[in-house]
Amino acid sequence: MTRAEKAAFVSAKLAELYPRTSIPLDHEDPYTLLVAVVLSAQCTDKKVNEITPLLFAKARTPQQMVKLSVQQIEDIIRPCGLAPAKAKGIHGLSRILLDEHGGQVPASITALEALPAVGHKTASVVMVQAFGVPAFPVDTHIHRLAWRWTLSTGRSVEHTEADLKKLFPKEQWADLHLRIIYFGREHCPAKGHDPRKCPICSVIGRKELFT
Repeated sequence: MTRAEKAAFVSAKLAELYPRTSIPLDHEDPYTLLVAVVLSAQCTDKKVNEITPLLFAKARTPQQMVKLSVQQIEDIIRPCGLAPAKAKGIHGLSRILLDEHGGQVPASITALEALPAVGHKTASVVMVQAFGVPAFPVDTHIHRLAWRWTLSTGRSVEHTEADLKKLFPKEQWADLHLRIIYFGREHCPAKGHDPRKCPICSVIGRKELFT
């Protein structure tokens, strides 16, 4: 199978398994999505969804968030891990949104990446989920599966993102990145994975998986 044929197989199989996709982070608007994605770094979506209602009860807009101290934010979000850095980042990005963007989350990946605590993946998630701008956020699940399925050499997350963008049409990116994440969690985990029972690895899995 060529790499293009493998990509077509992956796309069809994932669409069959996950006909409907929605981002697993609870949010109401671009700002609450941005904050939730920041909190999700090295934290489960389930835990983030438990914590964001507590935080948003205090502050769900940049205007409200800057009225809290960094310590107040940190106290609320501590169960998400990396709380000191995340609290400082959330407070800082909220101030910049007020000072430089009229209190709105900018629909620009460059502007998003300039915010504290916002890297390329976070910015990509916000662009595609909040604004419908084609992007292909690559997390650890996607990076791992792209290598397993020989869709990418997996040398780096950046390289994997570039490879996947070449293989799949833009109109598929929004759904596909979520479908791969769901599949990685449910069928293709990092540990304890049996490629022979995997609906995709069993067909196109890298040979090293079976040795």
